[in-house]
Amino acid sequence: VQLQAYGGGLVQAGGSLTLSCAISGRTSSFFAVGWFRQAPGKEREFVAAISWTGSNTIYADSVRGRFTIARDDIKKTTNLQMNSLKPEDTAVYYCATPHTRFSTAEPESTRYDYWGQGTQVTVSS
Repeated sequence: VQLQAYGGGLVQAGGSLTLSCAISGRTSSFFAVGWFRQAPGKEREFVAAISWTGSNTIYADSVRGRFTIARDDIKKTTNLQMNSLKPEDTAVYYCATPHTRFSTAEPESTRYDYWGQGTQVTVSS
């Protein structure tokens, strides 16, 4: 199973970016997907997650109302739409997925078994 996160870049505060996570090596629609981020000198933190059905989503308090996670079954990606970006959103963003089928959205990183390489998001003030 391989995950590829892409779509990061440099954006001004208040701007938007959409990150995408492509999963190969299995039928991705049976598994939850989570997004995490890690800023320099900080621990990795949960951002958002979506269940295998797409009907359940959860968000970190710091991004709720600004970020939206969604599955794109046509492109077979899970996307993170990020609006109203702030400098404190600057981090490397990772997508992850668990080994367990029919998985629910979970905020704990230990629930995820496969991780992508990360994509850098930089928000300038």
